[in-house]
Amino acid sequence: MSNRTIKNVLISVYYKDNLEPVLKQLKRLNANIYTTGGTQLFVEKQGMIVHRIEDLTGYPSILGGRVKTLHPNVFGGILARQDIQEDLETLAQYNIPVFDLVVVDLYPFQETLANTSIQEEIIEKIDIGGISLIRAAAKNYKDVLIISSRHQYAELLDILEHQNGVSVEETRKYFAREAFKLSSHYDNAIYAYFNGSAADNSHQYNNKIQTVQNLRYGENPHQKGRFYGDLNEVFTKLNGKEISYNNLLDIDAAINLISEFQEPTIAIIKHNNACGLASNHNLLHAWNAALESDPVSAFGGVIVCNGTVTKAIAEEMHLLFFEVLIATEFDDEALLILKQKSNRILLKLNAVKLPEITFRSLLNGVIEQDRDIISERPKDMSCVTTLCPTDAQLLDLEFAIKVVKQSKSNTIVLAKNRQLISSGVGMTSRVDALKHAINKAKDFNLSLEGAVMASDAFFPFPDCVEIAGNAGISAIVQPGGSVKDNLSIDYCNANNLAMVFTGIRHFKH
Repeated sequence: MSNRTIKNVLISVYYKDNLEPVLKQLKRLNANIYTTGGTQLFVEKQGMIVHRIEDLTGYPSILGGRVKTLHPNVFGGILARQDIQEDLETLAQYNIPVFDLVVVDLYPFQETLANTSIQEEIIEKIDIGGISLIRAAAKNYKDVLIISSRHQYAELLDILEHQNGVSVEETRKYFAREAFKLSSHYDNAIYAYFNGSAADNSHQYNNKIQTVQNLRYGENPHQKGRFYGDLNEVFTKLNGKEISYNNLLDIDAAINLISEFQEPTIAIIKHNNACGLASNHNLLHAWNAALESDPVSAFGGVIVCNGTVTKAIAEEMHLLFFEVLIATEFDDEALLILKQKSNRILLKLNAVKLPEITFRSLLNGVIEQDRDIISERPKDMSCVTTLCPTDAQLLDLEFAIKVVKQSKSNTIVLAKNRQLISSGVGMTSRVDALKHAINKAKDFNLSLEGAVMASDAFFPFPDCVEIAGNAGISAIVQPGGSVKDNLSIDYCNANNLAMVFTGIRHFKH
């Protein structure tokens, strides 16, 4: 495999951040730098001499910047094969430099699409010259090193500093592969826009998977794991060990669940499901109630809080072994307490909008769907029984349906006074889910008298409402829609139970 020493460099970038260290190393190596307009001014501010692309091409930037680099004097220097004498003679004939390094990024099409609906602005962010430069350099990786993203500057600096600007073919091929991956995602986003599917934000998925982070392992130590995306957009890590694959699954479940609640709330997640959850204007009370739901399952879980973790809350949480704590804010005194466990992962949640489209790989492909964004409020609940829920019961039913929505099916949730009493999740039978929830409440001495029940799907038979009524449940929320709804309604009317329908099913597989 051939080595190539960086002598001539083409730089044309939209983002200038973190470029200075690269320029300093190129100056140390006495490399010749060729740039376009905006980049030229930036490089010159660093005290470096540059060669203007328009001097190389003999043409200025035209059409409002749409055409700057599309010229044989540029692409000839990138695509020339250095092991073919005829190519080198052609370059010499036309006085074209041989480019060893191309540093280019693309106009922010995806970001523009996410921030505006003005068609003219979106179209102008479709990169032509940049994508062509990237593809040309990647195609000729045997001779050219292509840096296609500012996220690769650290790797480039390693080549410039520790290898004195000498690249090996294996490295160049790696960067070529990354360049083609980037260009494919970029073109997919543009296709989605023209196909009319950009409104579903699928372009965001294409954008996210350009960045990869290796994890310690997958679900189990014998499986490799990777994360595609930028976790720094979601949270700021304040303490703890490396986040694992399973941590990420629970963190995702925790953030999705807490996003359902506006009132002060604390939840404890275990294996993607809530094992404890409570809402209370006093977050310390919310913590105590959440832990009371299931103190056994809480061991080793993930905690999420949509408020500030204070010293008083931290002192109580510190008594429990848990993997991760996510919160909107942390008091300084709380952090001092919580950081006593060096491996404990502490995450400060950023104001982030979750994608409107979700993806999952299966078989030999990928499926996508709209995120379940419907959350029923009391006004969305239709009373179908003679006895209707009280205002307090409606608040508990709203609370319970939020938990149901973010729990694995089949699921039954029992709640009272905005506290998760117990739940049965991931069951193959709804009756089993209910029986499990009831037995769990009994195990922890939690009373079900006056509690409410929420189900993620309808009851095909009246067995569940009968079991719930016998356990002390007073009000029920379910989607309705069974051909035998009347049997459940009749049982409720005969036994003074209140029941409401929402018309919305919340399966989560």
